Amino acid sequence: MNVAIQATNLTRRFGNTTAISALDIIIERQKIYGFLGPNGCGKTTLLRMLTGLLLPTSGEVEILGLPLSHQVEKLRSQMGYMTQRFSLYDDMTVLENLKFMASIYGLGAKVQKSRIQELLATYDLALLQRQLAGSLSGGQKQRLALACATLHQPKLLFLDEPTSAVDPQNRRDFWEKLFALCDSGTTILVSTHYMDEAERCHHLAILQKGIKRADDTPDHLMRDMPAHVVELSGEISNAKERLATLTEVVSAAQLGMHLRVLVKKAVTDPIAYLQAAGINTPMQKVRPSLEDVFVMSTEGKV
Repeated sequence: MNVAIQATNLTRRFGNTTAISALDIIIERQKIYGFLGPNGCGKTTLLRMLTGLLLPTSGEVEILGLPLSHQVEKLRSQMGYMTQRFSLYDDMTVLENLKFMASIYGLGAKVQKSRIQELLATYDLALLQRQLAGSLSGGQKQRLALACATLHQPKLLFLDEPTSAVDPQNRRDFWEKLFALCDSGTTILVSTHYMDEAERCHHLAILQKGIKRADDTPDHLMRDMPAHVVELSGEISNAKERLATLTEVVSAAQLGMHLRVLVKKAVTDPIAYLQAAGINTPMQKVRPSLEDVFVMSTEGKV
């Protein structure tokens, strides 16, 4: 395995609060590795530790084969970081922001000019280069932030919930850019709370209260989920009350006209179990979704 990042027993405490607890991860190069979890689960804290912006309370991080604690300045030149909130200068134009960031990264005049023109074209910003950044739409700000984060062609790109303020079309377009970056050699770490984005990742870790609850490819997480998924239709209002009393039912959530029920894997035949419990509406077993995995993980069931 060609490893980009390896963290061992990584822990971060703030007073009596443990934000990240004894976390171990291995991230392969040229992959998109996602962190999925509810607000407050430790995603931002983890990304800040992996970039060297926040010191761990304990544990070790190795980046590109080097110990982060001893090589942080050298390694930062290999990293790009896009924060959750737009952090560029609203009162500077698109072009001015790009030039400013290029100077911070230490790009020479010739390289700077070439990279900026390349990125203006790649991220559809050429016609907006004289426009103030503060006047851009959410999707345009997102593209500008990504362009700035990749100006110096980093080997590692860290993205903290980068699409939280944009519409679905812009989110989809943004992910196409990420796959292109990954194909060109960049290893990407991204935190998200969107299930569709999490499913796009090559590998995914689910966090809950600073603890890693699951870690695998999205397909494997869904395939190996320790619960059956049964979909109920018809008269489901009465079924919800009855389901709440069953010890082997993990959750029951309504999706449109259907009720999606998670039944513990210990039950051999979930349909027979529900019918024996007095649930008489039409039902069928269905394929687990990543949201089902998330529910199981964040409720401490896996």
